[in-house]
Amino acid sequence: MNTESAEEPGLLHRSGRWCARHAWRVVALWVLALVGLGLANHTWGGTFSDSFSLPGTNTQTGADLLSAHTTGSAGTASALVITSDEGAVTDHRAVVDATVADLGRLPDVLSVADPFATPGAVSADGRTAQVTVRFDGNPAGFEPSYLAEVDAAVEPLRADDLTVEYGAPLGELATPKSADRASEAIGLAVAVLVLLIGFGSVAATGLPLLTAVIGLSVSLAGIGLLAGQFSFAQAAPTLAAMVGLGVGIDYALFLATRYRALLHAGTEPAEAVGRTVATSGRAVLVAAATVAMALGGLCASGVGFIGALGVAAGLSVVVAAAASVTLTPALLGLLGRRIDRLHVRKPVAEPTGEADVWHRWAVRVSRRPWFFLVGGLLVLGVLAVPVASMQLGHVDAGAQSTSRTDRRAYDLVTEAFGPGANGPLTVVTHLDSSRVANESLRQDLAGSLRKDLAAVPGVASVTPPVSSPDHALLITTVIPATGPQDEATADLIHTVRDETLPRALAGTGATGYVTGTTAAAQTFTDTLTAKLPLVIAVVVAAAFLLLLTVFRSPLVALKAAVLNLVSIAAAYGVVVAVFQWGWGGALFGVTEKVPVESYVPMMMFAIVFGLSMDYEVFLLSRIRETWLQYEDNHLAVATGLAATARVITCAALIMTSVFLAFLLSTNVAVKMLALGLGISVIIDATVVRLLLVPATMYLFGRANWWLPGWLDRLLPHLDPEGPAAPGPDPLSMSDGASDPVSGLAPARGEGR
Repeated sequence: MNTESAEEPGLLHRSGRWCARHAWRVVALWVLALVGLGLANHTWGGTFSDSFSLPGTNTQTGADLLSAHTTGSAGTASALVITSDEGAVTDHRAVVDATVADLGRLPDVLSVADPFATPGAVSADGRTAQVTVRFDGNPAGFEPSYLAEVDAAVEPLRADDLTVEYGAPLGELATPKSADRASEAIGLAVAVLVLLIGFGSVAATGLPLLTAVIGLSVSLAGIGLLAGQFSFAQAAPTLAAMVGLGVGIDYALFLATRYRALLHAGTEPAEAVGRTVATSGRAVLVAAATVAMALGGLCASGVGFIGALGVAAGLSVVVAAAASVTLTPALLGLLGRRIDRLHVRKPVAEPTGEADVWHRWAVRVSRRPWFFLVGGLLVLGVLAVPVASMQLGHVDAGAQSTSRTDRRAYDLVTEAFGPGANGPLTVVTHLDSSRVANESLRQDLAGSLRKDLAAVPGVASVTPPVSSPDHALLITTVIPATGPQDEATADLIHTVRDETLPRALAGTGATGYVTGTTAAAQTFTDTLTAKLPLVIAVVVAAAFLLLLTVFRSPLVALKAAVLNLVSIAAAYGVVVAVFQWGWGGALFGVTEKVPVESYVPMMMFAIVFGLSMDYEVFLLSRIRETWLQYEDNHLAVATGLAATARVITCAALIMTSVFLAFLLSTNVAVKMLALGLGISVIIDATVVRLLLVPATMYLFGRANWWLPGWLDRLLPHLDPEGPAAPGPDPLSMSDGASDPVSGLAPARGEGR
C-alpha cells in the first residue's frame, strides 16, 4: 500500500491543509475569478448558435460550389411565411413588395427574394407565400433586439390582415429562452432537501451547494469568453450547467462526508482537511479526469460542433474539480467543528455497525450474488430493448410547441405546399467544360436530369434545372413527399446522392451534389453514426487504462467498462421509447414521435460513461482501501459499499434532479439529454452500484485484485485514496467481534 507518512505528507495533503489554514485567501481568489471572468464575458463574450460545416462531404462541396458560382446563395436562409385567411396573397402585392424592400434594408440581410418572381414560392391556391431572406450569419444567434426590427418591417403585412410567421432559424430567435435558471433553481432546491435529510446539518448542506454554484458560474463565464472566439452550439451552456452543477455538488459532498468522518474520529480540523484532500480529494481528481477524458473523446468525432460541446461540458467538470480541492477545503477550514451546527436532526457521516441498512444490504447480496447479478442484467436488458429500433435524425420545427412561430410556419408550409416543402433538397450539377460552352448540351442534360429525379420514389416535385450565371452549374430543387425528419426523406437523400445522380450523369463528365439544410442535417447524422464506434472505442479504452492504472486490476477495470456500456444501452432504450416511440413524450412537451437527435447518443455516451465512472471511482476507492489494509475481499466490498452508499445515493438523487429539471427546456435535444442522463444516473446508482458491482466483486473474489507482475512494473503508480483515514475498524464494527458480511471475524491478512 502506498502511504504518506505523518512527517512527510503528500502534495494533496499539504495543499488541502494550506487551503484550510489560509481560507480567506482562497475564497478571495475564487471571488476575484468569478467577478473578473463575469465582467470579461459581459464585455467580450460571444453568442451561441447551431452552425457547423462538414468539409469534404458531398453536401458541403455542393454548398461551396453554389457560393462560388452564384450570387444569391451566400449566408443563412430563413423563410417568412405569409398567408391570407380570405383571398389570395397576390391581392396584397403592393404591401408585400414594400415589405420585401424594407426587409432588404435591415442590417445583416444579404438578399430578400420576391415571392411573386420566385418559382414555387406561392401556393397553388394563391393564399400562402414564402419570402426567403438571406442573412450574413445565423439569425438564431442574433441579439433579441434584432427581432423588433424584423417585426417592424413586417408590421404593414399584419396591418393588412395577413398572417406572418417566421420559419427556422429566424423563428428560433423569437423562441422564449430555455428555462435554464428555473431548472438550476429546481436542482438546487432538491439538493438542499436531499442533503438536509441525508446528512442533517445545515452547514454541511450549504457547503457543497456554494462550491458548485461558484464553480459553475466561473465555468459558464469562461465558456462565454471562448464563444467570442470559437463557435459553440446553443445547447453548450445548458449542457455545461447540467453537468457542472451535478458533478460540482457530488465532488464537494464526497469531500465533506470524509471530512466529517475524520472529525468524528477526533482529528484536528486543519489536519482533517489535509487528509480529506489526500484521500477523497484524490478520488475526486481521478473521477473528474475520467469525466473530462470521456467528454474530450468527443473530439474523435472529427466534427467541430460535437467537439465544442464536449469542450464546454469538460471545462465545467475541470472547474468543478478545481473548486472541490481548493474552495471546499477553504470553506471546511472556516467551518471547522461547526460543520454540524444548525442541524435539523442528528448529523451523520459515514455509516458504521452491522445494524446499518447498507451493511445489511451487503450481507444480502453476498449470500446470493448470482441472483442479484442475473436480476440486475435482466432489468437493464429489458430497458435496452428499444435500442434495436433507434432512428437517428434531426428534430425539425414540426416537433416543437405550437406556441412557437417556427412551428406555426412549419404547419402553414405543410398545409399549403406539402410536408416536403419544409425540407427541400438542392441538387447541384457541376458541368464539364464541353457543356459549359454548349447550351444545347446543357439543355439536353437538364431535361434528362429532371426526368430521372422526378422518377425517384418519394419525390413530390422537381423544378426545371437552371444554369448558374457562368453556366458551370445546373441547379434544381427537389421537393420530397415526406417531412424533413421522416426516415423516408433520409432514404431519398441517400438514393438521389448515391444512385440516381451517378447513374444519370454517367458518361457526361458532370458531377452531382445534394445540398441544402435537410441534406446537411442528414450528412451530419451519417457522419456521427459512422464516428460513434470510434468515439466509444476511444473513451472506453482511455477509461479502462486509467482505472487499470489507479486500481491495479485488469478485472475491475474491464468489469467497470462493460457494466457502464450495459447501463448506457438501457438509458438509450428509455430515450427511444419516450421520444421515438412516443411513450409519454407529451408529458415532456413533445407533441409527436421524433427521431433521436443525431448528436444525442454520442453526447449521452460521453457524459454517462464519465459520470458512471465517477461513482465507480468513489465506490472502488473505498473498497480498495479496505482490501489493501486487510486483504479480505468480502470485507472490502461490504465496507466500501456501506461507507459510500449514503453519499452516492444522495449524490445520485441530486444529479438526477438537476438533469430532469432541464426537461423544462424548449429545446427537444436538451430534453432528450436531460431524460437520458437522469435515467442513466438512477440506473447507475441503483442497479449497477447496488446490485451488479458488489455481486460481481463477490463472485470474482481475490481475482478482483490480480495483476501480472510485468504489468505492475509497466504501469505508473497512482493511488486514488492515499492512506486509510483513522476511524472505526471495519473488523470490529458494532460489538468488536463480527464481520459485517458473515458474522465471523477473520484474522487480519486472511483473504477470502
